[in-house]
Amino acid sequence: MKFFKKKQILYPAIEPYNSGFIKSGVHEIYYEECGNPKGKPAVFLHGGPGGGAGKFSRRFFNPRKYRIVLFDQRGCGKSKPHTCLEDNTTWHLVQDIELIRKKLEIERWLVFGGSWGSTLALAYAQKHPEYVSELVLRGIFMLREKELKWFYQYGASEMYPEAWQGFLNEIPKTEHSDLIEAYRKIFNGDDEEKKLSAAKAWSKWEASASFINHNPEAIKDSDNAEFALAFAQIENHYFVNNGFLDHENQLLDNVDLIRHIPSVIVQGRYDVVCPPTTAYELHRRWPESELKIAPFSGHSAFEKEISKLLVETTDKFSKN
Repeated sequence: MKFFKKKQILYPAIEPYNSGFIKSGVHEIYYEECGNPKGKPAVFLHGGPGGGAGKFSRRFFNPRKYRIVLFDQRGCGKSKPHTCLEDNTTWHLVQDIELIRKKLEIERWLVFGGSWGSTLALAYAQKHPEYVSELVLRGIFMLREKELKWFYQYGASEMYPEAWQGFLNEIPKTEHSDLIEAYRKIFNGDDEEKKLSAAKAWSKWEASASFINHNPEAIKDSDNAEFALAFAQIENHYFVNNGFLDHENQLLDNVDLIRHIPSVIVQGRYDVVCPPTTAYELHRRWPESELKIAPFSGHSAFEKEISKLLVETTDKFSKN
């Protein structure tokens, strides 16, 4: 059986052979397994936070060689309750990854994460390096003040001014000096109509800047009410709390804990959401990692160059 054609970058669509929920406090975390039950274990950490894993995320791995584990982080995707922010922090998510690993009786696994997923992958690996066989990281994001200000205050706004205007329109001009905080007030308020409008604007802004070429399908998907409410509110919750890190350079400063783990960093040269400087800083602190720059790509994992580099990397690691 042929699993992919020469021109096809991702592996073909597959369905889970196992799925379920893990109860943790008020949360029920959805997880699924795909591919080969006896294959090399790999866990996919989705972006956002609040983005959900989605069916396309299964396709970065050869299903004959990998036992692919995906889960929807607290409050989003199929996890319940939807948009719940209670006990929803980086360290609760790290705990959830461990709960899933133990439930599925996995000794060690490859950890794959992009954008916010790269943040979570670094946090998890630094907390539990003994359980990580390899790391595949894309579009590095470490929740530092300069990264948040670049995308949600001033910087990326200069690259996509027409999309930025939609993000600004939700907020009174008197509150433009701190847009993340202004959105937080809306999300914590009682006006459900305004909350939905703001959530859609927040989600559309990121979708508009995620591809090097305009991608109307991504923008359309971001307008879905259920997705937008989880994505925007959970992201905002994490950002106003600085990712629940002890200090903003925590993930950089603790890189010595994981320097022995075989790792590849894939970064779009024209990534406006998570600019290459962050990936480069991480690589300089971690020279054992391999940094792969996609020269004509933006942020999304589904940019053709980036998808190709990610699949090549998982194919390489499947032999370990």
